[in-house]
Amino acid sequence: MSEVLKSFEPGHFINRELSWLEFNQRVLNEARDGSNPLLERLKFFCITGSNLDEFFEVRVAGLKEQIDSHVEIRGLDGLTPAETLRAVHERIARLVQDQYECWREQLLPGLAASGIHFVEPKDLNEADLAWLENYFRAQAWPVLTPLAIDPVHPFPQLLNKSLNIIVQLEKEKLRHLAVVQVPRVLPPVVKLPREGERQDYIFLGKVIGYFLNSLFPGTKILGHWHFRVTRNSELYIDEQDGVSLRKAVENELHNRRKGDAVRLEIDHDCPEGIRHALLGTLRLGPEDVTLIDGPLNPARLMALYEGSHSRELRDPPFTAPVPLALRGETDIFAAIRRQDILLHHPYETFNSVVEFLETSARDPRVLAIKQTLYRTGGDTRIVGALMEAAKSGKQVTAVVELRARFDEANNIQWSRRLEEAGVHVVYGLVGYKIHCKVCLIVRQDEDGLRRYVHLSTGNYNPTTARLYTDTGFLTCHPDYGEDATNVFNLITGIGHFQTGKKLLLSPFQLHRQMIAFIDREAENARRGQPARVIAKMNALSDGQIIEALYRASGAGVKIDLLVRGICCLKPGVRHLSENITVRSIVDRFLEHSRIFYFENGGRPDIFLGSSDWMSRNFFRRIEAVFPVEDPELRRRVMDEFLAIPLKDEARAWVLQPNGSYRRPRPATRPPLRSQTYFIKLASGIAGGTPKAKVRRPPARLGLRKTRARR
Repeated sequence: MSEVLKSFEPGHFINRELSWLEFNQRVLNEARDGSNPLLERLKFFCITGSNLDEFFEVRVAGLKEQIDSHVEIRGLDGLTPAETLRAVHERIARLVQDQYECWREQLLPGLAASGIHFVEPKDLNEADLAWLENYFRAQAWPVLTPLAIDPVHPFPQLLNKSLNIIVQLEKEKLRHLAVVQVPRVLPPVVKLPREGERQDYIFLGKVIGYFLNSLFPGTKILGHWHFRVTRNSELYIDEQDGVSLRKAVENELHNRRKGDAVRLEIDHDCPEGIRHALLGTLRLGPEDVTLIDGPLNPARLMALYEGSHSRELRDPPFTAPVPLALRGETDIFAAIRRQDILLHHPYETFNSVVEFLETSARDPRVLAIKQTLYRTGGDTRIVGALMEAAKSGKQVTAVVELRARFDEANNIQWSRRLEEAGVHVVYGLVGYKIHCKVCLIVRQDEDGLRRYVHLSTGNYNPTTARLYTDTGFLTCHPDYGEDATNVFNLITGIGHFQTGKKLLLSPFQLHRQMIAFIDREAENARRGQPARVIAKMNALSDGQIIEALYRASGAGVKIDLLVRGICCLKPGVRHLSENITVRSIVDRFLEHSRIFYFENGGRPDIFLGSSDWMSRNFFRRIEAVFPVEDPELRRRVMDEFLAIPLKDEARAWVLQPNGSYRRPRPATRPPLRSQTYFIKLASGIAGGTPKAKVRRPPARLGLRKTRARR
């Protein structure tokens, strides 16, 4: 065995913020990848911008607050908040440069070649200009308000992420500045009337800019430039000040739109004097401005992606089949009594979960339904089933997490509707977000009272369930039912945590237990027994978990990590992590499932759950992780959910010791693309592509033959 480090230093960890920016670079790389359909590339371009907005609203805002408060606490990597912010600004500059080069040099020409054109008003013929002026007069002009900036008219309070135009004009030989806010109520792009398949679009901001004279009659427009302000969007809620949590969240949502500015984006050709004036007004420094040569709000270009047009520029359509265990079933409760059921979304339809709830709402034998709701979305079926059940006299409890970031307003709305329908709505525990995904159905079966449980790695959101990869679990095993009951009693009542028979919960035991599992693998490796750790998650940033993985690697444990986003662990470092590999898959669907495998000397422990390996999940959230014990389901987790992504060579990225990511060298031709494999597998099961035609990687993981690497 190689010499193992006894202590860990800042240089052994990757900065959390920089790791996240590397993830967003991987998202952008999907937009730059010419093998992806063009509109799918546009989608990834939009997601990159949306992700970066949220990063500024939360993470950059947090760093700035720490600096202003003179907080000098260093992160795992040893950087202070000020040092981290400097590094973040440098990395973002490179990311934004790549982002807009992609737009100008790849997406814009590619769209034009496919008949989708972005045109300038000045290039239109007289007929088009007449139509555009009519559109401006009828749709835009009535809702526009020109805002002068002078001693009588103070600088307006600009909404977070709203698009604005700063106008320089001359009146009576004096120069003035004014602001025009581009209305959000109108589509961000205007489609010109065209015959045939050609599509011509103009950005709304450019339409308004072209007709600015009508807003400032009697003046000379010297120039105009688009800009956008991103603000601190963190909610600051005192849960113990006597105000109801829902009211406190509502109050803070109003403040979010007017939080302190953290970034200024502006057209690249805006004069330096005007830029400085804006920075001074917003109390920002030169490092906080980003010059943009392209659309300032790329997220709103998703409007172009949405719809059913240009199907040849999209991924092939896929309709998820019913899971095999439920196919042809007329009684879902009987199916669950026969066997535990494992669900794999979006490759198997989430409608099975919706129908489980809708059936429970209508079934006269069902006495009670208890449900956690984190991100509900706009689909009414889940919440509708709970309301229907309450109206029919069932005992219904919904644990609604009001602080699910950027879904707060939606959850407040649903909580009101649930209460009006007679649902008992609970908002969780003081100091903790309710992030676990649990549904409990209490039913009076013919042979007695029975509890049916659904547990999941993803939200009860039918919309995102079509876009995120997640796993779900249906069971009526009494131990799971008892544990689920205790979880809801803990959240809704006043009592102490009780150790469960199956579920592992944070903040009570999950962190300690995960470290114990990792340490057990290290001890088994030292004894020469089979030892391996495989973990799939969204993020890995908890220092103690990373140190446990380093110790296990030093003991000879082979560790394979599938981490979609943030990863603060450095893999492949000699005498530290040479037995650890980290892969990240970015593809058509957002990888979201959390799966944990521990070899346990040939008797593997396998868990699924809602928790990433982050301190916030371990200590500031209620999370539930549950074992998979049925032999057939365990084989499926090992041979499909874990083995296939570990063999991905087409859409995987491999983390390097310096924090960068590289594509793996394909060992097969064509390289395996795990998400495409799962689509083909699901289609084959559904009677489309025969199973024999689905190219499978080498069977099994070889888990039970894995020996310590010394």
